[in-house]
Parts: sequence; C-alpha cells; structure tokens
Amino acid sequence: MSRAMRTLAFGIVAALAAIACTPQADQQPPSGLGGTVSVLVVWGGSELDSFRAMVAPFEERTGTTVEIESTRDLNAVLQTRVEGGNPPDVAGLPGPGQMAEFARAGKLIDLGSILNTAAMGQQYAADWLELGKVDGKQVGIFIKASAKGFIWYDPQAWKAKGYEPPSDWDGLIELSRRMQQDGTAPWCIGLESGDASGWPGTDWLEDIVLRQAGPDVYDRWYRGEIKWTSPEIKQAWETWGEIVATPRMVLGGGQGMVATAFQTAGDPLFRDPPGCYMHHQASFITDFFVDNTPGLEPGTDFTFFGFPDIETEHAGGLEVAGDLFGMFNDTPQARELMKWLTTPDAQRIWVERGGALSPNNQVPDSAYPDDISRQIGGLLTGAKVARFDASDLMPAAMNAAFWSGVLDYAQDPSRLDSILAELDRVQAEAY
Repeated sequence: MSRAMRTLAFGIVAALAAIACTPQADQQPPSGLGGTVSVLVVWGGSELDSFRAMVAPFEERTGTTVEIESTRDLNAVLQTRVEGGNPPDVAGLPGPGQMAEFARAGKLIDLGSILNTAAMGQQYAADWLELGKVDGKQVGIFIKASAKGFIWYDPQAWKAKGYEPPSDWDGLIELSRRMQQDGTAPWCIGLESGDASGWPGTDWLEDIVLRQAGPDVYDRWYRGEIKWTSPEIKQAWETWGEIVATPRMVLGGGQGMVATAFQTAGDPLFRDPPGCYMHHQASFITDFFVDNTPGLEPGTDFTFFGFPDIETEHAGGLEVAGDLFGMFNDTPQARELMKWLTTPDAQRIWVERGGALSPNNQVPDSAYPDDISRQIGGLLTGAKVARFDASDLMPAAMNAAFWSGVLDYAQDPSRLDSILAELDRVQAEAY
C-alpha cells in the first residue's frame, strides 16, 4: 500500500494520459448464464441509474438478474451483513482501509484467478491495481474514479457580480469576504449523508493538508504516524475554520451544514438570486447538478476552478478517489459480473452518461460527454502530486471518528482541541 501511494501520482497520470481511441478486444460476458447476483452499492438517484445502465448489457447477454440494493449507509450495512453471515455476492467497498479489514478477516474472495490479469495489467495503471491488493492478493478493483477539490460556481452569476476565480487560498478568503459583504453567503456546504455524514468535510481537510503541509505529512497522517493534535493537522482544521467557523460564510451556518444532504447542497448556486456562490465537491457532483436542476448546461450554467494552492512548495496537488468493488460469495454469476465491470465497454457506459471518470485507460477521451469532463481529465494528467483520499485509506474506526469530528467541529468550532484529542485516542486503538 505504501509503495502504491508513493507512486500514485505517476500511475494516475500515466493511466489518464493513455486514454485514446484504442481498439478493444471482445470482453463481452457469456450468454445463457442465468441465475441472479446480489449487489450492494452506495449510489442513489442518477448515480444508481448510471450503474443500472452499466449492468444492463450484462443482464441482457447472460440472462442473469442483477439484484441491486442501494444504501447511503454502506459502511454500516455492509459490516452488519458480513458479520451476520449474509453478505451480498458483490459490493461496493467503503475504501482501501476497510477493504483490508474485510480481506484479513477472510471475507473477500481473491480475484487473481477470476479476472483477466493480462488485460487488467494493460488497461489499469499498476497503482490502481495495487490499491486493490491486500497482502499481495487482488481483492478489490476500481470501476469508477473521481477527482476531488473542485470549487463549483455559476459563471453567469459571477459575471454579473464581477467575481473572478482566485489564484491561491488567501485570494479565496478575500473573495469569500467580498461576497459576504455583498450580502450573500459565499459558500454552500452539505455534510449529511446518513451514517456516513461528515465525509464531505474530510475532503476539505484532506485538500488543505496536501497543499499546506505537503504530501509527506499527508501520507504519515493517513497511516497513523502523525497525531491529529500535531501542529500540521490542527492548522488544517483552523484553516478550514476560516470558512466554516466564520459567521455568515456558509449558507445556514453550522446547523445548516449538518442538516443539508451533500447531494443537494450545491443547488442554491442556481437560484435567482443565488443562495451562495461557491460549492466544494468532487467531479461526480455534476450528475447531481443536472438531475436536481433540469436544463443546466455544463460550462454555461456551472463550471469550476481547482482547489487553490496554500503553500508554494506544495503547489499543484490533487486528491483522487474511486469506487472499489469486491466479491464476497464465489458464484459463477458474481465472477462474470466482476469481469464485466472492469472492462472498458462497461465503464464507458457510465462515462458517457456523465459524472464519472474511468480508471481503465482504454475508455477513450471521446467518451466524455462535455468540456467539463475533459477539463477534469486534463487536471488529472497535469497534476504535480496526486494522493488518494486519505480517509478512505484509514481503518474503519478512524474513518468513522473523522466523520464524527467534522460534524462536531461544524457545530461548535470552539471544541477543536477536544475533538482532536478524541481523534488521537481513536488513532491509538485503530492502528
């Protein structure tokens, strides 16, 4: 895992740069398989619709029914199902950290003899594969990727006010204060996500740590080698506090952040007049924009700028994430579905529908449906330093405590010292 993280930047750049209209071998699933396969996923709404579209050709060709269960509380539901001896055949995994716990408990099937390893080696950068390995065994595979740290806004609303994207963090805070003085909360933030509530705040802090303290501190942090009360990590929370702990900076304040679902948090960008002017979220949020506010056009009604640099020596960082899938029951139907989900043919379906990037380098650039998607791909290939989502790499208990700490801080920033001390306590037990 540590080797993968040291070289992840190069692996991601290589994978995304290799996207081209490459002829693809026939990787269609076998016909006439029949039966059923149960799948547990985290997605809802348009994301779930895109996953259904992704598996539809598999169902049509094989005659197998894919029984999909969707929950925003993936961590809790999956853990309960696995501990109860009733796991789904296939499931989205909360992240590499939790994946490792399931694998070492003997719950995940080794995919090494199931997937076409030769094809996988050609189509995936080595580091995407490495992140799905535990003790040398391939127990997870990424079927979708995203880039994080983008600031979304309505360019027409900005033009009317004369706002311009800032070049650094100080400029972002200056712009936020100007918007505040103009009478509108600059930020919309939503932290609600069922049992996973708080995770959008972890993305903020990860973006800040990467650009403020740098990649080495970032790596030591997710590995549990540096305390949460360390000056570097405490400074990241205080930096975030320039926005979330400052009155009238966020629509609805602390209670509003905690009560607002991440899926709809950006919707006030598109009100007339706007309820806010900026929203921090990963590349997948475009799916929710167009689903929640029909008629929006990428580039015209919404666009983005990258998370601004904080310290010049750590400029050019980018946080990435992805959706891992693992297999809990070894059935013919589960085997064939896992094979299908890793193919460029399957992943192209979601990419063409929007809101997703593909870790498979044989999905061509032409599959991306708009300039926004292609711009994000360009940022991925141009990143000086890329790091995988830190909270997803932490043990489950640490990840859950991180979410909880975010919610506590949003509601009462004065508790920061006690929040960090509690995270230190959990860290000592979780690693």
